[in-house]
Amino acid sequence: MGATSVPSPQRPAWYAASPGGWRDWLTVLHPPYTAWHLSYVLVGAAMAPRYHLERLVATLIAFGLAVGVGAHGLDELRGRPLRTRISSPVLASVSVVAICGAVALGALGIDQVGWGLSIFIVIGVFLVIAYNLELWRGRFHNDTTFALAWGSFPLLTAYYAQAGTLRPAVVAGAAFAFGLSRAQRVLSAEARDIRRRVVSVEGQRTYADGSQRAISLGSMLGPLERGLVTLSWSTCALGIGLVAARTGH
Repeated sequence: MGATSVPSPQRPAWYAASPGGWRDWLTVLHPPYTAWHLSYVLVGAAMAPRYHLERLVATLIAFGLAVGVGAHGLDELRGRPLRTRISSPVLASVSVVAICGAVALGALGIDQVGWGLSIFIVIGVFLVIAYNLELWRGRFHNDTTFALAWGSFPLLTAYYAQAGTLRPAVVAGAAFAFGLSRAQRVLSAEARDIRRRVVSVEGQRTYADGSQRAISLGSMLGPLERGLVTLSWSTCALGIGLVAARTGH
């Protein structure tokens, strides 16, 4: 049984645009994953007993800046996993400005929500920096922290921004976001490894009826990425549907 040698896919991620110019920024934003995590904001806001559209918009913008721009910018700054050509000073500056913008929006919300919101702001800044820069020898860069930071935390923050408190019911929502985000990281970590590092595949599947099928890069990568695509848009649909139902009332 011989090895099947294949070139590593050109794109570092299934959503990566062609390199250069504005397309590098589009790639850094991780559009489907950013939308996925912002969906948890929608779910958290829709779960709250009181619903304020203006607070939801502010929370979405804040997380869009912190996660979509800041966190992903810092992640690209450390090791260039997406192979963009954005200069390091520019990438660092934009990331810092985006995180500061998110903090500023949160600070403005304290007057309406209460001082408890400041705790979420501090935790959010810590998670963005500690996870994406892999501080303390990467102690916080793991599946659990990812699921808490990009799944449970946005949902809990959005709920608190609406209600000014956390109630037991939101724990179930946070558990949902944690589980789905953990599944995302497990799938995406394997997909990234195959895309960026695998150059040779060897083996075949043998079925009960005696038939065989060669294992290839595509057969390994395809199901993972199709699953991620499906989960990303379906989670967005859930968040939009829940908010639409609340707004309709």
